[in-house]
Amino acid sequence: MTTSTSPAPATPPAEHTLNDGTSLPAVGFGTYPLKGEDGIRAMTTALESGYRLLDTAVNYENEAEVGEAVRRSGVPRDELVVQTKVPGRDHAYDRALASVEGSLERLGLDHVDVAIIHWPNPSRGLYVEAYRALVACRERGLVRSVGVSNFTEAHLRDVVDATGVVPVVNQVEMHPLFPQEALRRVHERLGVLTEAWSPLGKRSAPFGADPVAAAAEAHGVTPAQVILRWHLQLGSLPLPKSGDAERQRANLDVLDGFGEGLTAEEMDAITALGRPDGRLFGGDPETHEEM
Repeated sequence: MTTSTSPAPATPPAEHTLNDGTSLPAVGFGTYPLKGEDGIRAMTTALESGYRLLDTAVNYENEAEVGEAVRRSGVPRDELVVQTKVPGRDHAYDRALASVEGSLERLGLDHVDVAIIHWPNPSRGLYVEAYRALVACRERGLVRSVGVSNFTEAHLRDVVDATGVVPVVNQVEMHPLFPQEALRRVHERLGVLTEAWSPLGKRSAPFGADPVAAAAEAHGVTPAQVILRWHLQLGSLPLPKSGDAERQRANLDVLDGFGEGLTAEEMDAITALGRPDGRLFGGDPETHEEM
C-alpha cells in the first residue's frame, strides 16, 4: 500500500494482505449507529450486496445485531471479517480480556477476526495493557488479528515496543478534508494498514468541492464514489455506512465500476482539500477520550 498523494495502481487490489499474513477486503461496512431490526436488515443487505467486513464496537451497542446479520446472511463464516473494539473503560488487562469475551457472547461467535482498541485514552495510561490483553486473546484463539484505532505514532510505538506485535490496522478519521498524510507515512513504515472511519466526511462531505465534482463528471460516477476511489488508490480501507441498499451497492462498486481510476492530478487535487482543522469534531487522540 502507498501513502503518497499520487495514486497506487489504477486498479487497486480486491484485498489487503496484513502484516500477520491474514487479509481484509478492500472496502468494509461501518455499522454505527445501526441497531434493532432495521439495523439487522441493513447489515444483511450489505452482506448480500457483497460486503465481507463488518466493523462494530462495544460502544456501538449493536454487536448482537451484527452477529444476527452474519447468521441471517447465509454467507459462510470463514468468508466474513468481523471486527470489534474494546472501550476505554476496559483498558486494564483483565477487563480487556473480559471485554473481548463479552463481545463474543453478544456476537454469538467463537472468535472475532480483528480486535481493536477503540481510543488510546492517554490520560489513563492503560492502552499498552489493553493491547497486551488483545495479544493474549490472539494466543488463545479468541481473535485472529489485533489492531488499534485513533492511535498516534507515539501510541503505536508504545504498543510495539512493549509487545513486539505490530497492529495490523489503525482505524482513524480520514477523508479529503483530513487526509492523514503524515500518519499514513508512519503506517507504511511500520506495515500497518490504514482503515478510514467517516471516509466520506459525514455532514462535511465535500461532494460539491471542485476536484470531487469535476472527477465525478469526468468519470460518470457520483461524488461519493470519487472519494471512496481516492481512498482505495491511496491504499486505505474505507468503512462507509449506509442503510440504503442502492447506496450500499454504489459504494462497493468503486472496486470494479470505475474504468481507469482517478488520475494522479485528480488524486492530488482531492488530497489538497485537506486542512489542519479538518476533523469532524475535537477527536484529537492526544486529548479526546471515550469510556
